[in-house]
Amino acid sequence: MRVPIGIVLVVVGVILLVLGIQASNSFASDLSRLFTGNPTDRSVWLIIGGVVAILAGVGTAAMDWKALKKA
Repeated sequence: MRVPIGIVLVVVGVILLVLGIQASNSFASDLSRLFTGNPTDRSVWLIIGGVVAILAGVGTAAMDWKALKKA
């Protein structure tokens, strides 16, 4: 049962990562980078959330694969 949950987490993570990368290339992020040197908080949190979701999904799916190999 963990494999489908892991796959969903990976898919959601990829979507968040793509949205974060797109947000970091936006006009608002360019303005923020001009004045502060950093992209907007939204783009940073989307990228961080995407990476965390991908890692959690891979970890969840991998734990179940190990259990299936032992059986």
